[in-house]
Amino acid sequence: MELVCHELTLHGHAVTYRTAGSGPALLLLHGITNSSQTWERAAAELADRFTIIAPDLLGHGRSATPRGDYSLGAHASGVRDLLTALGVDRVTVVGHSLGGGVAMQFAYQFPERCERLVLVSSGGLGREVHLLLRAAALPGADWVLPLLTSRGVRGVGRGVAAALRHGHVAPRGDIGVLASGLASLHDGGSRQAFLHTLRSVIDTGGQRVSANDRLHLAAVLPTLIVWGERDSIIPSSHGQAAHDAMPGSRLEIFPGAGHMPHHDDPGRFAQVLAEFCDGTDPAHLTADHWRPLLSS
Repeated sequence: MELVCHELTLHGHAVTYRTAGSGPALLLLHGITNSSQTWERAAAELADRFTIIAPDLLGHGRSATPRGDYSLGAHASGVRDLLTALGVDRVTVVGHSLGGGVAMQFAYQFPERCERLVLVSSGGLGREVHLLLRAAALPGADWVLPLLTSRGVRGVGRGVAAALRHGHVAPRGDIGVLASGLASLHDGGSRQAFLHTLRSVIDTGGQRVSANDRLHLAAVLPTLIVWGERDSIIPSSHGQAAHDAMPGSRLEIFPGAGHMPHHDDPGRFAQVLAEFCDGTDPAHLTADHWRPLLSS
């Protein structure tokens, strides 16, 4: 079943989202420079049993690229507003890479809207991140990025791979993910949105936002962590550490997969996600659920 593209206006800005299927709602949040299209393979197998809601986050895909706030909190609020506009009260939230950080922030800000949490090669769980993303946080990236993105996917991919080889860093399959993402930044608005989003979570030393000090709060929220064994953008050790810190969580490492396990093996991803939903009861939290935990 194919995802169907829709558009609505929220707070004066166009937001694109894709839907499919029927049943319990799955909210699928993509990574940086990606879009809702990244979920198409897995969604085709999930839509028989679930309602799929996959937005293009602001600054990504076909959604607007306004000047404004691109923090995790702002993205989480935007997702909440989209669900409200669609009349969807509660979801299992699934986030990949940057979307994992947004998913965790969504669960933290709006626990009453979140039934389960699924983190896929998620950001926000450790310092390490690919050197290309750290380099994009440099001030000079504002000038270099238009030159890189004008060359197209193949040119960028060759250039990045050659630069990494020159620096004695072996390029791997995930280079194509980064190259395709950079090549999608075809105009000034998308490039500026990318830089604002990136710099809100990454600096030259690595990831600057961490959820590790709050992972214990997820003890009451069914949590699934999925990672690619060969992820060279965010190491799978982050997933293992998060699993150890989240009581009752489930960890699935996909052998041979890179940074996008849901894309590399969509059949297995859909199966694991469906089994997780079947085997766990949805959380029923209140808006102030964290208050006793924070006060103690």
